[in-house]
Amino acid sequence: MSKKIIIGITGSIAAFKSVQLISDLIKQDYQIEVMMSESATQFITPTCIQSLTKRKVYVDTFDDENPAIITHVDIVKDADLFLVVPASAHTIAKLAHGMADNMLTSAFLAATCPKMIAPAMNVHMYENPITQKNMQILKELGILFVEPISGLLACGDIGQGKLADEQDIIEMIDYALTYKPLQGKRVLVSAGPTQENIDPVRYITNHSSGKMGYALAKAAFCLGAEVTLISGPTHLKKPFGVEKKDVISAQQMYEAVTSIAKQQDYIIMSAAVGDYACQQIADEKIKKSDDQLTLQLHKNKDILFELGQMKQPHQILCGFAMETSDLVYHAKDKLIRKNCDMIVANHLKTAGAGFQGDTNVVTIMTQDDMKDFGLMSKDELAYVIFDMLLKMEEERC
Repeated sequence: MSKKIIIGITGSIAAFKSVQLISDLIKQDYQIEVMMSESATQFITPTCIQSLTKRKVYVDTFDDENPAIITHVDIVKDADLFLVVPASAHTIAKLAHGMADNMLTSAFLAATCPKMIAPAMNVHMYENPITQKNMQILKELGILFVEPISGLLACGDIGQGKLADEQDIIEMIDYALTYKPLQGKRVLVSAGPTQENIDPVRYITNHSSGKMGYALAKAAFCLGAEVTLISGPTHLKKPFGVEKKDVISAQQMYEAVTSIAKQQDYIIMSAAVGDYACQQIADEKIKKSDDQLTLQLHKNKDILFELGQMKQPHQILCGFAMETSDLVYHAKDKLIRKNCDMIVANHLKTAGAGFQGDTNVVTIMTQDDMKDFGLMSKDELAYVIFDMLLKMEEERC
């Protein structure tokens, strides 16, 4: 059954952005009910929203089509989430003090489902201590916020007050609607490639996109964990709610991972760390001269092996393997030799799997079991991996 989200739109110039958000949520099979404040109708019309939702948009508290039903109470009874987007300073003030003077605020007060607010307003209104205090009141009551971002505002001022990016709002919706079995846990995820300099303009690297690691970090956050993502160079946007540390070389990855490894409950090494680095890095660009260029390479530290040696009794260590031949044999050897609890083996030569795509095909191995998984998105696979890791932890207890 699809999840039901109540969306409240208030009188902010950013109200027009809610139209695209609603459209995208409907495409994701959410059931959307919309309420608007009277001032919101000055920016977008209820007809515009109704054309997307194919449902009545509520503005007037007393606009009850069925006299036997009190709409603002009835409509929220089976809601999975109440999202106010955008939320004006005026509406935030009313919500913080329990004022129910329109359809939106009355329904918000009656709702018992998780609630989330995405503010959008002038920077000085947002930074005003009164607004900050009102937001703090709501946060202390357990209401989630998607903080606005900085930029050029509609009024011409520059500062924090722009409605958060749609992707951040959607990721926070995923968080709000996801069960939190990792609450109180710390998860470390490595992602992406590493780069080893040859000279100031060239480097050695691999084809890793980082998509699998970023999907794992996002899933861990949605499942309730405190997440640290240590990432090599990628073009991916940082997952919402995740602490991200950027590194370039394998040595930097090693230092960043091992410096916090002992404090983690789960360590998932999905990064494609380079095995070798140049013995010497040229200070100047190496000029083209002969037909051949010989590079002296030295072996980088094996981060996964080091983590296996320092693994604490409570920790779960998961590695990744990618081979072009004898995948299962090499992955099983890696699992045992590096003292891992789980290895995710990527089927590089299978259609839909590999570095750059959004899907993957894997075999997941533990010390006692091995299971093949067919083509699925990397986002779906991330939850499969955590489901198996959580079951492994339960079996230990």
